[in-house]
Amino acid sequence: MYQFVVLTLIALFTFTTPLTALAQTSTDQDKIYQQRMELYKKAEAVSLIPWYYFAAIDQYERNVRQVRRDLPKPKGVLGIYIKPEIWAGPLNKAENDTNPFTISQFGGLGIDGNGDGVADPTNDEDIIFSMARFLQSYGTDHQHIKMALWNYYQRSKTVDLILGKVKIYKKYQTLKLDGHVFPLPLYSNYSYKNTWGSARGWGGRRIHEGTDIFASYGVPVRSTCYGIVELKGWNKYGGWRVGIRDINNTYHYFAHLNGFVSDLREGQIVEPGTIIGSVGSSGYGPPGTAGKFPPHLHYGMYKDNGYTEWSFDPYPHLKMWERMEKIKKKQRGRK
Repeated sequence: MYQFVVLTLIALFTFTTPLTALAQTSTDQDKIYQQRMELYKKAEAVSLIPWYYFAAIDQYERNVRQVRRDLPKPKGVLGIYIKPEIWAGPLNKAENDTNPFTISQFGGLGIDGNGDGVADPTNDEDIIFSMARFLQSYGTDHQHIKMALWNYYQRSKTVDLILGKVKIYKKYQTLKLDGHVFPLPLYSNYSYKNTWGSARGWGGRRIHEGTDIFASYGVPVRSTCYGIVELKGWNKYGGWRVGIRDINNTYHYFAHLNGFVSDLREGQIVEPGTIIGSVGSSGYGPPGTAGKFPPHLHYGMYKDNGYTEWSFDPYPHLKMWERMEKIKKKQRGRK
């Protein structure tokens, strides 16, 4: 009897604690999303620029700051960082100037957005209104905003990543786009282990930049995230492959596919669970080469930091998404 009670308590703790923690985290995140949306809407009201442009800039910069050590961490709910020399003005000797008048005299970007008489580069309202005024100075239509982004970031890829997020936020009209799923349906017969970093020799010595998920030919391959199809086509290593960029600046790479769904196209918006193709064994040769290895999905993840892009281990993410999808499935089964 005692042993039965102990096992029951362990089971209850195991299955309810993660769900409780998940619910608490979700509630806290919802509050942050609400605060951010309020700031974006305020900026929209004063600049006539749709809120999703501010959301896209903020999301891009937030994720850059998370992976860069040379940038300070945000103090508020926004991730936008304006360099001191840009905030105060390039010729302003007072790099940390917070006086709106002297900043304006030196052509600085910073303004007093909340009416407290201080242009504070760490204050969310001052930051968002400063960015709004900068964008507005170029115009409020898409092409002029694109020009403003280029002049501000001086990097075409950054502009493309931000405008991709604009399309996603515009379509879904929400900031809650953090959902993920496992790349293969859970009902399918598959297996995988951590193979990131393993040696590869075909085409020259290199490391394996992903996780191989072995399954049968034709098993559906799904988008793991909300994102934009950035690439679709053939690669001599990856065969038929698809690249999807999510709102966190992460590039999700699906390779060795048997083929694509008929209507998949570059620039298409996808979401967790969208079928993009099927498992195959393509690659390691000219277009059409297949069968040089057992059928499997090569799944890779790459992060952009505003300068460059690098591969990181997708295995922990795959395990987490698989586990969370199973938990959600059990929850639906109880209802």
